[in-house]
Amino acid sequence: MISSKSKEYSIKFGREQIRVTLSFKERKTLKISVHPDKTVIVIAPEGKKLKEILTRVKERALWIIKQRDYFERFQPLLTQRQYISGESYYYLGRQYRLKVHKNSGKGVKLIGKYINVYTPYANNSSEVKELLQDWYKRHGEAIFSQRLELYSKVIKRLNVIHPKIRIHHMEKRWGSCSKSGAIVLNTELVKAPLHCIDYVIMHEICHLKNRPHDNGFYKLLEKHMPDWKLRKERLEKVII
Repeated sequence: MISSKSKEYSIKFGREQIRVTLSFKERKTLKISVHPDKTVIVIAPEGKKLKEILTRVKERALWIIKQRDYFERFQPLLTQRQYISGESYYYLGRQYRLKVHKNSGKGVKLIGKYINVYTPYANNSSEVKELLQDWYKRHGEAIFSQRLELYSKVIKRLNVIHPKIRIHHMEKRWGSCSKSGAIVLNTELVKAPLHCIDYVIMHEICHLKNRPHDNGFYKLLEKHMPDWKLRKERLEKVII
């Protein structure tokens, strides 16, 4: 059990300022972890001196900064949308123009180089946004499930439970792995090329076997997707 409340500390390393949240627990070793939201969590053995803890954290500063930078890059590039005709939108890595049509019925159709939105309320950007997001979500659910099945053999070899796919709109992450073993993907990921979608799925599959971003995790990722770095670099350029 945690014996005291968590406290925040700031450690200076060169020009970097590293903020950490420290708590104490009945354990033998010091644990330092960097989370996807770039927070640094430190759990120390009860009774360990604060000076020793902060010194140890400073010794791991380069690793902490590297992990924070990784998560910074593993975030979608956001752009402001007005949901009007002429705007550019992406689907599976390809760029399309939005066409909003005033129509008695509602729906979205991909025709040629255009994503066509039909609605009686063509001048209502909120209405267009809702229809478009629903279209992306429905297509994302189908595509993500299909891509996951491509890695069924890998999942069996890793001896982990076959995960369920859940999708949510997330502003700062492409994907995550829940404690229950589900893979959660950003709805917006359907805008990325298929090989990038596969990378995010494989990334999360590896987390089912190895939770932290340590050497074991990267060896696992390298083994099952040798070109993951190239896929990741491409993903970093996806604009949503």
